[in-house]
Amino acid sequence: MESIMHDTLEPSKKPSWRFPAYRLGLTLFIVNVIGTIVYLFAASFSWAIPQERELGLHSTTGEPFTWAIAVFPIYAFFALLNLAWGAYICFKKRWRSGYFWLMTAAVWLIAVWIDFAHH
Repeated sequence: MESIMHDTLEPSKKPSWRFPAYRLGLTLFIVNVIGTIVYLFAASFSWAIPQERELGLHSTTGEPFTWAIAVFPIYAFFALLNLAWGAYICFKKRWRSGYFWLMTAAVWLIAVWIDFAHH
């Protein structure tokens, strides 16, 4: 009886120090959602002004350069992050984390669509 009580009171395994894959996927997904919000905020400075669009004014003198300078570092950072995340999923065979990765791709496509709709 004593050995049964001893085994139930003390855990037989040490707690795992590893960050579970689903938490990593969820964390990276949330980081990407925050990144899309930052991207849309940075890109919004080059969006067409609705009042000018109604009057037929389409000025594009330096707006593409302003847009590219503001957006390129965000694109580059998250492209590298998501490429590394995709490689991690493939090499470690963490397929459940791949669902978050695919949802991240959808979130970025929606953000790019919103941005391009305002030019």
